[in-house]
Amino acid sequence: MKRTIFLAIAIFIVAVPMVVRAQDQRPPRLTTVTEERYRLQPGDVVEVSFRYSPEFNQTVTVQPDGYISLEVSGDLKVAGATVEEARRMILKKASERLKDPVASVMLKEFQRPYFVVAGEVAQPGRIEMRERVTALQAIMLAGGMKESAKSSQVVVFRKINSDLAEVKVLNLKSIRRTSDLENDLTLQPGDMVFVPRDKMTKIERFMKLVSVAALMAPRL
Repeated sequence: MKRTIFLAIAIFIVAVPMVVRAQDQRPPRLTTVTEERYRLQPGDVVEVSFRYSPEFNQTVTVQPDGYISLEVSGDLKVAGATVEEARRMILKKASERLKDPVASVMLKEFQRPYFVVAGEVAQPGRIEMRERVTALQAIMLAGGMKESAKSSQVVVFRKINSDLAEVKVLNLKSIRRTSDLENDLTLQPGDMVFVPRDKMTKIERFMKLVSVAALMAPRL
């Protein structure tokens, strides 16, 4: 079982390089992903318009390092900021060159939020996050757990920043009533839910092979 979880961690680190923070065994506190405004990330396209200085209007793409490059303000790191926060940063920097600038920032293209479900589920893969979803709901969207799944040790990998990730272990086997929902976790964009294989499955398969061998053995 431990070997399976370590393998999942290794796969996740290859996909998103980071250092994994120590595992939190406490019951996770539910968080709502829909209450926060969208935050800019690499690949997003924003349109910056200046009311009184249209010659500085630009449409730019957030680069992989999180920066945009504007003629009026130079390089600015906007990844992780909301559109409004990015607008204020641009105005502050532009004020060094323009007097009382007025600007608007519009998000033209953005990376659609998603989560990944892997392991012992019917349809593992990447799923677009269109609304608030918990780990248990994510597993249902992936077709549900297989009989070989270990529902008491579902692992959620969550990226904290470019260097750190957090690992949470959920016991979804005990969720039978509304009061048990504290054992579930509201996902955030980029989370990966990994459902490990139950070690008992290997034992059962071995026992089946032994039984078949016994039936096929010649009787004296």
